Amino acid sequence: MKRFFGFVAAMLIAVPAFAADKTIVEIAAGNPDFSTLVAAVKAAGLAETLSGEGPFTVFAPTNAAFEKLPKGTVESLL
Repeated sequence: MKRFFGFVAAMLIAVPAFAADKTIVEIAAGNPDFSTLVAAVKAAGLAETLSGEGPFTVFAPTNAAFEKLPKGTVESLL
C-alpha cells in the first residue's frame, strides 16, 4: 500500500478555473477517463484526504495510461 500511496501522491489533475470550488476527487469522478484513478484513490483510502483543504498536486493518469501497465498491476493495486 505504501508503494501505491507514492504512486497516487505523484499524480496531477489540471483544475480548470471554473472547477475551483470542486475537490480533486470530484473533478476526477466527473470525468469517465479517470474512473480507474478514482477507484485507486478510494482503494488507498485517500479520497477524504484529497477532498480536504489543499493545496494538492496530483499527477493523474487516464484509464488509457493504466491500461498500459503490465497485466495484473491495476488489479493488485485495487
